[in-house]
Amino acid sequence: MSEKKPPLLEVDDLSVTFSQRGRDPVEAVSEVSFTIGEGENVGIVGESGSGKSVTSMALMGLLPERGVTVGGSARYQGKDLLRMSRRELNRIRGTEIAMVFQDPMSSLNPVVTIGTQISEVIKRHNRVTSKQAADRSAELLDRVGIPDPRRRLSEYPHQLSGGIRQRVLIAIALACEPKLLIADEPTTALDVTIQAQILTQLRELVADFGTSLIMITHDLGVVAGLCDEVHVMYAGRIVESADRRPLFAQPRHPYTGGLLQSVPRLDSPRDEPLEPIPGSPTDTLPWSEGCAFQPRCSNAVDQCLQQTPRLEPDDGRLLRCFNPLEGGGRDR
Repeated sequence: MSEKKPPLLEVDDLSVTFSQRGRDPVEAVSEVSFTIGEGENVGIVGESGSGKSVTSMALMGLLPERGVTVGGSARYQGKDLLRMSRRELNRIRGTEIAMVFQDPMSSLNPVVTIGTQISEVIKRHNRVTSKQAADRSAELLDRVGIPDPRRRLSEYPHQLSGGIRQRVLIAIALACEPKLLIADEPTTALDVTIQAQILTQLRELVADFGTSLIMITHDLGVVAGLCDEVHVMYAGRIVESADRRPLFAQPRHPYTGGLLQSVPRLDSPRDEPLEPIPGSPTDTLPWSEGCAFQPRCSNAVDQCLQQTPRLEPDDGRLLRCFNPLEGGGRDR
């Protein structure tokens, strides 16, 4: 029997605290732990402000150095990303770990051609000539589904549609065939049709390149056909972790159930209203006082106001809840 391979990335008790003079510190991320193996796709889901993007920025070493305290560990192939020097991170970023950001218009340089922006990544991490980098750039544009890739190399970001710009970002991220790709809301600004195309393309590309994927999104529908495991975050902490199928079939945390009920379904009656989660993400309790989701939760009990729930095993998943849902899952 062969030995099980160690995880590609192992995040343990990650925390991020923002401090500002004259104000109380804000713990944006706390007690976040998860692993991802080679070739696996993992989803991190939650509303805006849940700490998803801060988690990814901490892993990539992209948070400001002043006023930010990062704790815990994030061991990539045995080496802690959070303890690496700037020089070590620069060597890993792009070649072994890459990131696709959610806004291509602000991520791409508006005064530099697409070809130059892809080529500079290739030349930065590989010993190639300018012609070889240009050929590789055109090949990557073709791989991500951009027609007439040679002509696109001389165009600027403002000449491209939103969907094409997002594909360019994916091409840049995959230029050096990284082992881990972090996609932070890569389809947020796109219409539904283009979003589906991008997700299909992304799923095929990570499979072709053998790349592991961390998909960060607010939409459970995005991870439904893409991710093997899903971590649901609320107010900076993971509240439920499970494999995709059991999570969608029977969500246990009321927040996960609320997210699922908020997703429109084609097989639902046309006159059936959506059931949004009441309140807003700012309606929270401090985790030190109880359950942060209590003000918005229809399943809340007295204990939710008196004690902080811990993330504990629950029938094959991890759950942070005193009064979880018993059923009512949605088959997918």
